[in-house]
Amino acid sequence: MRTSFKTVANGLDFDSYPMRLWAKAKKYGIWDPAAIDFSQDKKDWAELDHLHQLFIARVVTQFQAGEEAVTLDLLPLIMAVAKEGRIEEEMFLTSFLWEEAKHVEGFSRFINEVIGPDIFAEAKKDALVPAYQTIFYEILPECLNKLTTDASPENMARASVTYNMIIEGVLAETGYLAFHQTLEANKILPGMMEFTAKLKQDESRHIAYGIFLLSRLISENGPSVWDAVQDQMQKMMFLAAAQIQQSDDLYDDNNMPFGLQKGAFTAYAQDQFMKRFARIERARTQTLEEIHEEAME
Repeated sequence: MRTSFKTVANGLDFDSYPMRLWAKAKKYGIWDPAAIDFSQDKKDWAELDHLHQLFIARVVTQFQAGEEAVTLDLLPLIMAVAKEGRIEEEMFLTSFLWEEAKHVEGFSRFINEVIGPDIFAEAKKDALVPAYQTIFYEILPECLNKLTTDASPENMARASVTYNMIIEGVLAETGYLAFHQTLEANKILPGMMEFTAKLKQDESRHIAYGIFLLSRLISENGPSVWDAVQDQMQKMMFLAAAQIQQSDDLYDDNNMPFGLQKGAFTAYAQDQFMKRFARIERARTQTLEEIHEEAME
C-alpha cells in the first residue's frame, strides 16, 4: 500500500541529473520519423550496385531488429525504477520507450520506401549473425525480464550493462560509424543520415543515464554490484566483438563495400568499450554526491 507521494512531500528534484536529462529529452526528442524525407535516398539507392545495397540493407536489418528488441524488452527496467519510488528517474525513462519506438518506425519506413522487399529479403537471410542472435534473442530479454521477479541491484546492473553500455554504447555507436564512413563519406542517402543523427542524439541520453545508473548502483551497493558489472561487461564485449567479426566475414577480403577495411569497426568498438568501462569503474571510489557532480559536468 502506498502511504505518501514524494512530489507532495518534497517536490521534484529539478537539480538532479535525471531531471536534466528529462529536460533534454523534452527539448531534443520531439521529432517525427514520418517527417524524414527519403526522396533523394530513393534516387541514390537506384545508383548503387548490389554489393553496396546489400551492405546497407544488412546494417539496417541489424538496427531494425535491435530497435524492436529494446522496445519490447525495456519495460521491466522502467518498472524496477518505479517500484523504488525514484520518480525523477522514471520520468526520464518514459522517454526511452517513446524514442525506441520512433526508431523502429523510421527504419521500417526506410526498408519499405527505399530498400524494397527483394534486397531486404536477401539481407535478412544472414544479417542477424549468430552472436547477434545470442545478444538480442537470448541475453537482452533474459536480463531485462529477470527484473520483473528479482530487481536486485546486481540484476539491474546486468540489465543496464547489456542495454545501455553494450547495445547502445558499443554496437549502435559502431553502426553509426559504419554509416558515417559509407553514407556521409560518399554524400548519399541524406534522409538516412538525418534519421541516424536523431537516433544518435536520443541514445546519447540513454547511455548517459546508463552510466549514471550503474555508477549510482555501484556507489550505493559496493563490490557485489561492481563484480556484476565487470562480469557482464566482459561477457557482452566478447559477444559484441564476435558480432562485428561475423558481420565482416559476410564479405570477401578483396571486395569490401565502400573500400572499408576488415577489423576497423572492431577496433572502434573496443575503444568505446574501454571508455564506458573506465567511466563506470571510477564509481567504485566515488560518493553519490561526486557521481552527481561529475554527471553534471
